[in-house]
Amino acid sequence: MTLLMKLTLSLCAATAGIAFAGAASADDSKAPGSGPSPYSDCGIGAALFPDTNWAAVTSNVIWDLGTTAVTSATASPQTCSGKKQKTAMFIGHTYEQLAEETAAGKGEYLATALTLFGCASSQQAQVITQVRADMSRNLASPGYLTQTRLEKAADYYNAMDRAAKHACTA
Repeated sequence: MTLLMKLTLSLCAATAGIAFAGAASADDSKAPGSGPSPYSDCGIGAALFPDTNWAAVTSNVIWDLGTTAVTSATASPQTCSGKKQKTAMFIGHTYEQLAEETAAGKGEYLATALTLFGCASSQQAQVITQVRADMSRNLASPGYLTQTRLEKAADYYNAMDRAAKHACTA
């Protein structure tokens, strides 16, 4: 086994250990291991291969050593299934474009995200107004500039999810 392979496996094992420890401490009322599997139920791999566990795991490890999958499993396990997972992945990968289009009030990425949330075109203006208000508050908060890109994308996802729940009927 090459040094690179050993390092990769060690990093994967350490990341998985941190993820499972974080998941257990995030909600002590759940039994350990009862949440989603970060490698087969979350991340890019699960989005690409929802019915093939080995392919999801392989894809997650190859893509970014599973860090996206582990982060989504620990920070927001509710995104590790179906539509919500795909929407969270889309927002995570296009956050900068979404932020710009949200500020402008229109755009292709914004329309796609709203469609992923199940918002018909007639409902989108109301959601955009609410998301713009929420994101304005986020931008004005003192800690915004020190947030990571992932934290900003998670805030955006949460703002859009709240707005869509109130305005959209899917």
